[in-house]
Amino acid sequence: MNHWLIAPVVVPAFVAPLIVLSMRHDLVLQRVVSVAATAAQLAIALALMGLAADGEIHVYRLGNWAAPFGIVLMLDRLAALMLVLAAGLALIVQLYALGSGWDRKGWHFHALWQFQLMGLNGAFLTGDAFNLFVFFEVLLIASYGLMIHGGGEMRLRAGVQYVVYNLAGSTLFLAALGTIYAVTGTLNMADLAVKVAQMPPGDTALLRVGAVLLMLVFAVKTALVPLHFWLPATYARAPGPVAALFAIMTKVGVYAIIRFFTLVFPSDSVMERLAADILLPAALATLVIGQIGVLGSRHLGRVAAFAALASVGTLMIGVAQFRQPGLVAAIWYMIHSTLAAGALFLVVDLIGARRAGGSLWLRPLPPIAQGGIVAALFFAAAIGVAGLPPLSGFPGKLAILQATRQADWALAIWAVILLSSLIAIYGLSRAGSTVFWKAHELGPDPAPQAAPHESQRPLPAKVEPDEDVQDLADSASPALALTATGALVAGMVALAVFGGPVMDYARETARQLVDPAPYVDAVLLRQEGTR
Repeated sequence: MNHWLIAPVVVPAFVAPLIVLSMRHDLVLQRVVSVAATAAQLAIALALMGLAADGEIHVYRLGNWAAPFGIVLMLDRLAALMLVLAAGLALIVQLYALGSGWDRKGWHFHALWQFQLMGLNGAFLTGDAFNLFVFFEVLLIASYGLMIHGGGEMRLRAGVQYVVYNLAGSTLFLAALGTIYAVTGTLNMADLAVKVAQMPPGDTALLRVGAVLLMLVFAVKTALVPLHFWLPATYARAPGPVAALFAIMTKVGVYAIIRFFTLVFPSDSVMERLAADILLPAALATLVIGQIGVLGSRHLGRVAAFAALASVGTLMIGVAQFRQPGLVAAIWYMIHSTLAAGALFLVVDLIGARRAGGSLWLRPLPPIAQGGIVAALFFAAAIGVAGLPPLSGFPGKLAILQATRQADWALAIWAVILLSSLIAIYGLSRAGSTVFWKAHELGPDPAPQAAPHESQRPLPAKVEPDEDVQDLADSASPALALTATGALVAGMVALAVFGGPVMDYARETARQLVDPAPYVDAVLLRQEGTR
């Protein structure tokens, strides 16, 4: 066994409590250790991607116990890609949090950040359905704390809504797992794939119930219509860097759908056809509602949140095909949409930090500091979100259109994608012109005493920081915040420039997904030396 497979889970699991127990009063040390840990996770993820690039399935058995009785972690091309995507986004956004000063708004930002990464990495690596639930709960508990970081009535209200909705989803998750276990007697994904394939079609009624419940759970996590209500308010009210990190959160649900409905419920099965019949209309509705939300929102945070929702709809159109061309396009678009949504949330936070009173309402206000740079970043992020050339969203949407040419719903899919793209272009253009162009009609800021943005406010009075933290009250670095935002935009540029190799990787990943036999062999058959 390669022990590096467990490192993406162990590193944040060790660093997070270390920060809480030993560094809670030393923000500088928290920053150094946490950023170093995130960078280490990115380096490990890149190494694991290289390990998985040859197409071999790598399995780590905790305690060397044989599957399906022991806990297993699994690394294939898709899991490695998701590890790199999560760690890369987390590192860039964490640097933004340092530059913008968001991390000094509470004591436990960096510890929660590491717990969040632990949950994300575990969800991508686990080969067991119950441990997927466990890692879901780890990342959700951390996200609750990050969501309300910095306080505020509206953020707390959105956080409560987020908690209640996801607790309901977790309850449904347990019910789904219980149903599936009652039918199959196992929750190991490879073992499930074997036992589901051996079941007579007439005995799968209860199994189909469990599959539908699982799909509903993942639809909640992915924010598919009509289970999307939590996303706009949550993402719009979350701190800027937290909302940017949440761009990968919806992808956990997408990843789980891909994993279960290509491995456990493989092609041409009743469960997969049922999933496709439900997911495709939901994806189209999600795309439409998301883009209408972009057009209709009068708050820049909600514009970004609805844009993220629309990207989920576009992504799920490709996933709902459950065939290799659709999965290739979905994998590409998953990378792009994560970078684009993260960049847009960071740009929105930059705007809020510079507008009078920290206002994100779409009404003309005086010009902002560094307006040219921020406007350029907003323009690039908007191009990426709308899927316009020359950034990576354009080939991503093209790939999804091409993958659905022969689909039964091809005409509806093409019409929805193309018309909703026009709506997004208009909505983002309106937002940008209101914030940047109309501002110059008002002249210089007449309100120098306006309230600062949340990330620039001092710590709450009830917190008594020591001298080191107090000295950091004015330590925000606008240059670092701008650079981190630019890095996500640069990621979209790089994805477009190196589109050939990335598309080749996506194609090989999709080919591996539609052939579950090597996965099953690696987990269940090649177990020499186990207990």
